[in-house]
Amino acid sequence: MTARIYKPAKNAMQSGTAKTREWQLDYEPETPRTIEPLMGWTSSSDMQQQVSLRFHTRDEAVAYCEREGIPYQLIEPKEPVRRRAAYADNFAFRRPEPWTH
Repeated sequence: MTARIYKPAKNAMQSGTAKTREWQLDYEPETPRTIEPLMGWTSSSDMQQQVSLRFHTRDEAVAYCEREGIPYQLIEPKEPVRRRAAYADNFAFRRPEPWTH
């Protein structure tokens, strides 16, 4: 029962950074998922996959795993590359192509 500790990335439908500031702990699946022969649904008997814990800091998540004796894998987040852009750049003379209506 290994746990992953990571900071979730924002999804494609988000423009802001909501729900990306906290650290999340998810358990790795122990058993593979199976396909039910009658309906074709995917199922699993592993209940740990449904558990997802959130922590304010990375240290809190690591301390929880060490206190409970859970082996964990820490995944450090990649900092997003911010490109500075100004509205005036749309009308600059150094634009690669001319701006027209």
